[in-house]
Amino acid sequence: MEIVLIVLAALAVIIIVKGVCIIPQQSAYVVERLGKFNRVLNAGISYIIPFVDRIAYRHTLKEQTVDIPEQICITRDNVQVGVDGVIFIQVFDPQMASYGISNYFFSIIQLAQTTMRSEVGKIDLDKTFEERTAINSMIVAAINDASRTWGVKILRYEIKNIVPPETVLKAMEKQMQAEREKRAIILKSEGEKQSAINVAEGQKQKVVLESEAVRQQQINEANGQAEAIRAVASATADGLKSVAAAVQIQGGLEAVQLRVAEQLVEQFGNLAKENNTLILPANFGDISSLIATAMSVVKQTK
Repeated sequence: MEIVLIVLAALAVIIIVKGVCIIPQQSAYVVERLGKFNRVLNAGISYIIPFVDRIAYRHTLKEQTVDIPEQICITRDNVQVGVDGVIFIQVFDPQMASYGISNYFFSIIQLAQTTMRSEVGKIDLDKTFEERTAINSMIVAAINDASRTWGVKILRYEIKNIVPPETVLKAMEKQMQAEREKRAIILKSEGEKQSAINVAEGQKQKVVLESEAVRQQQINEANGQAEAIRAVASATADGLKSVAAAVQIQGGLEAVQLRVAEQLVEQFGNLAKENNTLILPANFGDISSLIATAMSVVKQTK
């Protein structure tokens, strides 16, 4: 009897221990009871009935990385390119991931490859390098739309490499070299154009400045001549005023008469020295009459 109790106690301990399940963090276990889905066990400690319940599927709820093998795609302009990528997925419903599809890894890889071929076939080769972001977004949208019943969410997709044929690579290198040479020629011509514009602008400014300088010089010369004329006129006026004032005093006329006689004799003497042919008035010998004529003009002015 004691042996039977011991055996039963040992069996009970084994059943209890066998029924205890410890689920790690970010994991989920799917439990089946007698071959039928029963419940999902989340992180922590749980208990199942041994020999009745069993853990049918184990899923990680962490983000997972799936490598997409390289495949040959044909672009819209009939160029074959090798494309590979990487996809990031996460299980959000363990029950659907267990019973919605037999192998979601394989299905996601196949769907990513077929979608990639379809999207690359819509664009030309030159656009495949520029449209990576758009292609990635389209693949994510297409897979998410198809995997609604899989319990798996596609977080993002990234194209790793796009490898064109060797001949196409050489042609692209020549095209890029030609494009660089074209840009260099354009930049050189733009520089020469700007240099010519700068030189012309400098010449224009030079001509303007020179004309301004000549104009200012002429203005200054004209102002100087005007000032000189005004100074001579002022000096002449002052001299005439002084002469007029001298004539008014006693003996002024006699002094003027004497000065006129001296100037007359002096000027005719200078003419005689220069061997000039002159026509003299008939009464030139009568100096007194000439002086009287000059004085009559002085008196009339007075």
